[in-house]
Amino acid sequence: MLFDTTINSIKGLDNEAMEKAQERLDNLTKPLGSLGRLEWIIKKLAGITGEVIPSLRKKTVVIMCADNGVVEEGVSSCPKSVTSTVTRNFTRGITGINVFTKHAGADIVVVDVGVDDEINCDGVINRKVKMGTDNMAKGPAMSRKEAIKAMEVGMEIVEELKLKGVNLLGTGEMGIGNTTTSAAVSAVLTGNPVEIMVGKGSGLTNEALLNKISVIKHAIELNKPDPKDPIDVLAKVGGLDIAGLTGCFLGAAANRIPILIDGFISAAAALVAINIKPEAKDYIFPSHGSAEPGSKKIMENIGMEPMLNLEMRLGEGTGAALAFHIFDMAVTAYTKMGTFNDATIEKYHPLE
Repeated sequence: MLFDTTINSIKGLDNEAMEKAQERLDNLTKPLGSLGRLEWIIKKLAGITGEVIPSLRKKTVVIMCADNGVVEEGVSSCPKSVTSTVTRNFTRGITGINVFTKHAGADIVVVDVGVDDEINCDGVINRKVKMGTDNMAKGPAMSRKEAIKAMEVGMEIVEELKLKGVNLLGTGEMGIGNTTTSAAVSAVLTGNPVEIMVGKGSGLTNEALLNKISVIKHAIELNKPDPKDPIDVLAKVGGLDIAGLTGCFLGAAANRIPILIDGFISAAAALVAINIKPEAKDYIFPSHGSAEPGSKKIMENIGMEPMLNLEMRLGEGTGAALAFHIFDMAVTAYTKMGTFNDATIEKYHPLE
């Protein structure tokens, strides 16, 4: 079973490569630690890949697309049909993520893991598990088997991309209603009250926001997801897009590929992945701090801090694509700066 094989393949970081990377960082012509979190990125990349001089040969954002049955409860200001429309638009080069990835020199991979429409479109990979989830306000969003199958879609996509030479991944999504499912999943797994995990998504009124909170509370009470069983939580109150991205995070860890969280939805997926296999956290990087309030709570729970805070909430993987530039600069500085020997100056040591 791919799921079990993937989980069992996730190992720790390469400490020797990290030590050698730190040695080189400390010997560059700069005060020790003066590149801050850029140095953390380099050291972690070395630990993930085993390469003391890591390179970013090919960058790709994986976009998981799926519908959510809970939209029936009026939790979104957008009609469900938008999921299908935007999924197609990704292939036309006109969306935010198209612009961001083009500028970053990256590709996108669009995956239909559960759109409630038949999308026969070049550029969209059909790995549909079902035609959207069921309405979690009336019962489980999906079965445990379906949740695992959707995670395996993400694992398969990562393995396929590795064979194509991809060695830096970003995560994105498209699915009307997925801030609702993300809030439900993250509230259960973090133990935070629903009220502080829920935002206005695509632009709800204050009255609609109260309804959204009520719907999530009802779904959790009805389905009783077990916070000690992340797959149970995912199946009962999650989404197929979240499940697909969870598989991407786990697959990236198993294949030793660094992977970036985008915003709230992919952060919820990372949260599920880390709860399934804590070692997966070593392979995950944050990108930006989403304007959705639950995103900050997830970051606190998994012990990460976003690199950027631009009050974005577009999704699609745009924050991850934006962070690709930071990775490029970190690697460029690390590989192009001279050493103290090159500069014929004494190594700088801060005063004790």
